[in-house]
Amino acid sequence: MIITHGWPAAIRPNAVTIGNFDGVHLGHQAMLARLTARATAVGGLPTVLTFEPHPREIFTPQDAPTRLTSLREKLEILKGLGVGHVHVCRFTKAFAALSPEDFVRRILVDGLKARYVLVGDDFRFGARRAGDFDMLMVYGEKYGFKAEAMHTVEAAGQRASSTAVREALAGGDMASAAQLLGRPYSISGRVVGGDQIGRKIGYPTANILLKHNRPPVKGVFAVRVQGLASPDWPGVANLGTRPSVHPNGNPTLEVHLFDLDRNLYGHHLRVEFLHKLRDEAKFPNFDALVAQIGKDAELARELLNA
Repeated sequence: MIITHGWPAAIRPNAVTIGNFDGVHLGHQAMLARLTARATAVGGLPTVLTFEPHPREIFTPQDAPTRLTSLREKLEILKGLGVGHVHVCRFTKAFAALSPEDFVRRILVDGLKARYVLVGDDFRFGARRAGDFDMLMVYGEKYGFKAEAMHTVEAAGQRASSTAVREALAGGDMASAAQLLGRPYSISGRVVGGDQIGRKIGYPTANILLKHNRPPVKGVFAVRVQGLASPDWPGVANLGTRPSVHPNGNPTLEVHLFDLDRNLYGHHLRVEFLHKLRDEAKFPNFDALVAQIGKDAELARELLNA
C-alpha cells in the first residue's frame, strides 16, 4: 500500500473516498469494498483521503471525540482491506479555509486525479462545511469524475458509526462494539519500560505505549494479545490512571499475560479487549490491590476459556 503525505500529486486516475475512517467499522468497510470494485473500472488504485489530526481536534479540542484508532492502526487496517493508496492530509485551519470548489479542484482533481469519488450520505466539505453531495455531483460533471454516496450500513440493530462504537465502548459493551467493528476492539503499541510494580507483586505486565491520552475504554478487561510467537495470548489488562499507585497519573495500558514471563520490551503488540471485568478502583493498600488482581486474573481465565 502506498502512503503519501503533504500536497497530493498522483500520476494516474484514481477512485477516491474521503473521511476520517476512525475505527474502520463495518460502514467504512462497506465503502471500501465498493471503492475497490469501482477502482477497477477507472483503471486506478482504490484511494483513501484521510485527515490528521481529526478536524475537531483543531477547531473544538475540548469536545473532540476520543480516538478509536491511532494513525498507524488505521493504516494497518486499511491495508488489510485492500486499499492501494492512502493520502494523509495534514488538517490545518488554512486547509479548512479552502472553498468547496478549491477543495475539489486542487485536492481531488489536480492532486489525486479522481475519476470516481465515493462519500458517506452525510458528507460535507470545504470552508464552513458549505459543500454537500449535490454540490459534489455538480463539480463532478464540471471536472470529469463520477460522484456516488454510500447509504447507511446497520449492525447490531443500529447505524454503524464511530460514535456508536465509542458509546458501546464507554458502556463496557465489548460485544456490541465488536459487532459494529466486525472484529474485537483493539489497541496496538510498542512495549515500553514501566515502574516494575507488577513484577514486584507477582503479576508482571507489558506496558503498551498509548498514542493518545484519551482512550475510549477504561477499566479492567479480559484480553488476547497478538504479536507473540503464538497466534494470540490470553491475559488481563488494566487501562486507566492506576489511582492506587499514581493519584494523578496519565492513562496507561498494562497487560498481564498468563503463564508468560519474558522480556517484551520493544515488541509491537495488539491487545484485543474481549470482556470488561470491572471499572478501575482505588484500593486502601497494596494487599487489597493484589487480592483484587488475583480475582480479576481468575475471572479473565474463565471467560477466555469459556
